[in-house]
Amino acid sequence: MIQYIYIIDEEESLYNKLNELFREEKLLCFRNVNKSNIDVALKNIPELIIINEDTLNGDILDVCRKIRENDDNKITPIIVISSNTDHNHRVEILKASVEHFIKKPIDEEYLYYTILNIIKLIDINRTVSPLTGLPGNVQIQAEMKKRLMNKEKFVMLYLDLDNFKAYNDVYGFVKGDEIIKFTARTIVKNVHEIDNENGFVGHIGGDDFVAIISNDKFETLCQNIILDFDYNVLDYFTQEHIEKGYIEIENRKGVMEEFPLTSISIAVVEVNNNFHNILEIGEVGAQIKRLSKSITGSTYVVNKRKN
Repeated sequence: MIQYIYIIDEEESLYNKLNELFREEKLLCFRNVNKSNIDVALKNIPELIIINEDTLNGDILDVCRKIRENDDNKITPIIVISSNTDHNHRVEILKASVEHFIKKPIDEEYLYYTILNIIKLIDINRTVSPLTGLPGNVQIQAEMKKRLMNKEKFVMLYLDLDNFKAYNDVYGFVKGDEIIKFTARTIVKNVHEIDNENGFVGHIGGDDFVAIISNDKFETLCQNIILDFDYNVLDYFTQEHIEKGYIEIENRKGVMEEFPLTSISIAVVEVNNNFHNILEIGEVGAQIKRLSKSITGSTYVVNKRKN
């Protein structure tokens, strides 16, 4: 997934320098904006913001405060690059919740590894699920909000497993965790094949996942996920259960109940300037998911909401 770094600068020399330094890092994208257009950077909720103080008109502390006062960028790391190395000045900038102060002339190697290490740390911190290594609810909501604010057309996929509780009851939680990890790998692989540049996969928790793509190939994506899942999920069942096509569990009344093998349900919501906020998307997604789960076996249902 592409990670965007915004440079607040009235010139382009730093922008050009960074593009040259990171020419081999294909997943890092630098964008240059001037101070008057700082809202463009904030709206896109970048991975990192770099401020070239020497080219700014006005107080840099005001710029830093504006970033920190923005709800969506309260934790976005900031690097200030400046030729003003006065001790008190540097301390005041750090007091404004700036992570790094780099003095000029720029040590390119130092700058390179500072940026690289910040991005790696962000990746680690965003790995909120120790089980799947996928972004959790905070990042999912930020990703949705960013795309909405930019009036992007995108497609939300809400995915979860059918009869997963029954599987856990029979095979145990350790085996259940293995199916969760397998599901995550299946979704990520297929999303990247369809939309490697802008695709996003998140883990809400348990057996619930979301995926976001920016193109109209969602039906192909759903079909590929289902084919991949149904074929490979059999590796997590005994031969006896595969031949029967179901597992049996004794209910509270002592009666044996039959449950089909674990399948995957997908609810698809097309977002095309037809939603005002992420809550509306989530509500429609929940409705469509209930419909998808009412159908036996792996399936997907698409919501085509009009403007």
